[in-house]
Amino acid sequence: METQKKAPASAAILAAAALWGMIGLWNRRLMAAGLSPLSIVLVRNLGGMVLLVLFFAFRDQSVFRVERQHLKYFFGTGVVSVGFFTVCYFSCQKLCSLAVASILLYTAPSFVVLLSALLWKEPVTKKKLLALALTLAGCACVCGLFSGGLSVTLPGVLLGLGSGFFYALYSIFGRYALAHYPPLTVTVWTFLFAGPASLFLLRPAELGAAFTGAPGVWGTALALAVFSTAAPYILYTWGLARTEPGRASILASLEPVVASLTGVLAFGEPMGLLTALGILCVLAGVYILR
Repeated sequence: METQKKAPASAAILAAAALWGMIGLWNRRLMAAGLSPLSIVLVRNLGGMVLLVLFFAFRDQSVFRVERQHLKYFFGTGVVSVGFFTVCYFSCQKLCSLAVASILLYTAPSFVVLLSALLWKEPVTKKKLLALALTLAGCACVCGLFSGGLSVTLPGVLLGLGSGFFYALYSIFGRYALAHYPPLTVTVWTFLFAGPASLFLLRPAELGAAFTGAPGVWGTALALAVFSTAAPYILYTWGLARTEPGRASILASLEPVVASLTGVLAFGEPMGLLTALGILCVLAGVYILR
């Protein structure tokens, strides 16, 4: 019975992770058009904000009504989490290999489990620890941690751990916000903070050249904002409202698996034995928490 109650929340979180994992479909096209990773962060966060504001301005304006004393939670989800984690993550990619940056980002479930235990006495069960170990091992395999040739620096490692920590804080701040507001309100206000905060990444010349010179850029940017930004954050926040933050964060570890499969299916990237083993480990961890 307990599993049946958690099933819809788990399905929403897994769907969010799958949509996040497909971000490479849009990012590669935008990079080919001349956009840098940091410009893509701006397009993603600001575009997601515009879409959400326009949609709910006509459909349900109640999502815009919040109490002033609760704005700190949305500053947390939007600026501290979404904003800071992207800056740390992309900065880590400049100093370390992409594989190292990816696996350090997916220390996030460990931070969530620890913080949830400290803040809300969320039980750290054997099942959760096993699922956490499997997903961490799986992410390490998928990201190529054991394949050798990784580039690592101390500042890069610290930035990578920072990206995992700030990524984890969405589940923490989100839980506080969800105690007062429905998931849609939390998602909208997250991007009302994250969108403007991303403007410090603005590179007008780069954006102007890409959006006026390459065909299909507007459509790709729209797909990024809809399918890998607004929709997954709505799904994840809805699921987070109905399950424990630690459990939600572990389930979201499906993202690198989908990203790997996207590379194989969409771009013909090879899949080695370690990648396949990593996918099985992550799926096993998700199955344990089903």
